[in-house]
Amino acid sequence: MIGEASLLGLYVPWVMVLALCALPVTWLLRRLLAVTGLYRWVWRPALFDMALYLLVLFAISRATS
Repeated sequence: MIGEASLLGLYVPWVMVLALCALPVTWLLRRLLAVTGLYRWVWRPALFDMALYLLVLFAISRATS
C-alpha cells in the first residue's frame, strides 16, 4: 500500500505507520532472543538489532501489500 494514512486528521506516510508497528514486534523478538540465550551469540548487538528491525519492517510491509 502506497499512500497516506489519516490519524486524527493528520496525514502520515503509510511507511511510518508500518514502522511504528514494527517497533513492538522487534522489541518482543529481542526479548525472546535474550531470554532463550541466543542473544549472547551476537557479535555486534546494535547492528543485529537494526537488521532485525529492518527484516521485521520488510515482512510487515510485504504482508500488507
